[in-house]
Amino acid sequence: MSGPNGDPNISIDDGIINDDDDFGDEEEYEAINSMLDQINSYLDDLEERNDSLNGKLHELMESNRQARLEFRAQLVGPPTPEDCPADGDSSSPSNEDLSEDSGAGK
Repeated sequence: MSGPNGDPNISIDDGIINDDDDFGDEEEYEAINSMLDQINSYLDDLEERNDSLNGKLHELMESNRQARLEFRAQLVGPPTPEDCPADGDSSSPSNEDLSEDSGAGK
């Protein structure tokens, strides 16, 4: 008699699926729990590294922004409120205001 897939040497009664493992259910669950604990530990470590890199990236971006503002201030004068909206002081005159004032006195 042929098997379920047409194999000539395998009969349906041969018991293709055999659930006799070397260790019992309890040991299998313990092994799975151990692997899951190890994966969880690796994921926690990865999350800590990601948080650390994210913090360093924000520090680098802030440092870069400050350096650009200082460089721009050396080239063209103090930053305008548009350049630094969070730190800007709207009471200080912009370069356009200064050039209009100096041109009006001629």
